[in-house]
Amino acid sequence: MNSNFSRNPVLLVHGMRDTTTIFNKMSSRLTQLGWSVHSLNLTPNDGSLGLELLAKQVADYISETFDPKQPLDIVGFSMGGIVSRYYLQRLGGMNRVQRFIAISSPHNGTWMAYTFCGKGSVQMRPGSAFLEDLNRDAALLAKLNFTSIWTPWDFIIVPASSSQISAAKDVRLSVFSHAMMVRDWRSLKAVNEALSEPLNMDK
Repeated sequence: MNSNFSRNPVLLVHGMRDTTTIFNKMSSRLTQLGWSVHSLNLTPNDGSLGLELLAKQVADYISETFDPKQPLDIVGFSMGGIVSRYYLQRLGGMNRVQRFIAISSPHNGTWMAYTFCGKGSVQMRPGSAFLEDLNRDAALLAKLNFTSIWTPWDFIIVPASSSQISAAKDVRLSVFSHAMMVRDWRSLKAVNEALSEPLNMDK
């Protein structure tokens, strides 16, 4: 195995109206493959709280759970990918996260966010000030092993191409439906492969 490979602890960050249970299949599979898997319940999970405050929950969990010198990898699903980006780009997460995998995350917003009116939902609308701010320096994420996994058959991230972001390695899967992106065997395989990638020490 390449000497640049390190099996870091993995933190799974769920999406809107989800809990850690959505990752049951993924967590079990990654544990079988040898990873130490962690997750937390973001509260509230209904889009009413600003995503920056949910990102603070992620930052606090990491501070309380891991040694300050322990690097880690993050997998963020849907809203969890945007929450994770705020942690990485605004709360110092770039200094300790080595691999970041966003699964079906609305990097450029989703029209479905207009069906909810909470602050977090508003922040996930296309063209929101929150996303515009994060996308202004999204190129920083290219310093990480950053992978975006998405499906054109996503009816929650609308348009589905909103999950594409230039700073990431793009992985497109033909998985039907948003929720299946954390359960389908092809997604699990893609996550395993992304977590197994040797670090690019040139970044």
